Amino acid sequence: MPLAPEIKSFLEKQAAIGAPAVWQAPLSEIRANTQGRMVMSGPVEDFREIANRFIPGPTANLPIRIYRPTDNPAAPAIIHFHGGGFVLNYLDMYDASMARLANQSGFTIIGVSYQKAPEHPFPIPFDDCYATLIWVRDHALELKIDPHFIGVAGDSAGATLASAVAIKARDNGIELKFQLLIYPCNGRDFTTDSYITMATGYGLTTQAMQWFWEQYLQGSEHDLNPYAVPMSAEDFSHLAPAIIITAEFDPLLSDGQEYARRLGNAGVPVIYKEYDGMIHGFFTNMAVTPTSQIAIDYAAGELKKIKG
Repeated sequence: MPLAPEIKSFLEKQAAIGAPAVWQAPLSEIRANTQGRMVMSGPVEDFREIANRFIPGPTANLPIRIYRPTDNPAAPAIIHFHGGGFVLNYLDMYDASMARLANQSGFTIIGVSYQKAPEHPFPIPFDDCYATLIWVRDHALELKIDPHFIGVAGDSAGATLASAVAIKARDNGIELKFQLLIYPCNGRDFTTDSYITMATGYGLTTQAMQWFWEQYLQGSEHDLNPYAVPMSAEDFSHLAPAIIITAEFDPLLSDGQEYARRLGNAGVPVIYKEYDGMIHGFFTNMAVTPTSQIAIDYAAGELKKIKG
């Protein structure tokens, strides 16, 4: 299928702006440029409650945002890790999509602003995310969530962090009910089919992903650590059931396909959904494409099936 017309138009407009690639300008400028992405998210729909607070992390206090769609004193919960190549983005960019996902699913969502690379390389962002899981479990009564029905979610680098947290949770005997992975970048192999065929021209580029990974890992020392690179895990068995969503024109497509295959081969229940005509980032860009809302509602529906 070709690019969806609205996606083609979006890419043409972005190209006309001529913003520098992530490796072409100071990091402060690249981060400032992300402020313009807010308009892509769309308006935040009516919502019961969005609350902000700080929680203690391993090395710093961490901002969290709680999206509570219901008065249920024991709601199922999602811990969400945002994307941005381990380097960029912030909670405000996710208000519209998280509000929609919470409203449609009935799940309370807890998003965390973990510390970013390159100032805070691995394992700091990962440790922040795992510590958030532990804190949420320990404060379930206060958060009005069910401590026995918690899962993790994320998009792009956030999906990588969610995958890694799911692996460590399994390793430490913590049961997660699901992992919702939106176009994860779970491997560091840049010779996959999609990294080659979608290297440029579709928003996210292969060179950008190489740069992002280098900011996060800063060398090859951690390439075989599954908490850093989930695809490097030797054992995928007994991980939380996965919902994996990908985009047809995304350099990360092969990563999502391969991770779904490995989980499935290890006996993990996997729901895999690829959206034709879409590019990286579509899931949260409700002002760009109607497929964003469709995908969010699909994910919500699958989460409700898991809840039963």
